[in-house]
Amino acid sequence: MTKNILIVEDEDILREILKDYFLNEGYSVLEAIDGEEAMELFEENEFHLIILDIMLPKLDGWSICRRIRKTSNIPIIMLTARVDEDDTLLGFELGADDYVTKPYNPLVLLARAKRLLHNRDIKNHLSTDYIESSGIRIHMPSRTVKVNNEEISFTHTEYEMLLYLMKNKGIVLTREQLITKVWGYELIEDDRTINSHMRNLRNKLGDYSTCIKTIVRTGYKFEDIQ
Repeated sequence: MTKNILIVEDEDILREILKDYFLNEGYSVLEAIDGEEAMELFEENEFHLIILDIMLPKLDGWSICRRIRKTSNIPIIMLTARVDEDDTLLGFELGADDYVTKPYNPLVLLARAKRLLHNRDIKNHLSTDYIESSGIRIHMPSRTVKVNNEEISFTHTEYEMLLYLMKNKGIVLTREQLITKVWGYELIEDDRTINSHMRNLRNKLGDYSTCIKTIVRTGYKFEDIQ
């Protein structure tokens, strides 16, 4: 199946160069020259990867990445002309999968894109019944969870939180994303609700609770135990 790529870049020359490289490799490409057009294309089409410039008219790359991560874990490569570690950190915290600084070699960017797409293909070919990482194994049809081969009982809310975190391993999920996904609405008046459920979830995971990282002022991320 042909992979669909969205290139979001307001510099015409750079956008056309990238487009030609991806077309020559057999990909299907759509282009956006500003943030609003990018969101319209994202909502109207199915993409396999997004190449996203940060400095864009109308809506910047940070905002686009944040909006996309509310509904999708599609691979995102962010582009920037700024060399700033804080910018890089912010990009990863918002859910970017890779980060490329201008000027860049298009062949290197293409290689990174291929790697992300290949990794996603591998994940998609794994069994859909199970999701497993670092000693935690979820059997989704039965909604059972084993930690270090011992079955642990979780409440509905705890299970949904753990499943959502593991399905998005390596991606920073905001508290708002968790609330919307698990509770189904966008606002909880008492913010302590999510804190309480997260504390109970971690207590039940025991030593394996270190998989769930707290990202200060942002949310949470599931990572493999090092």
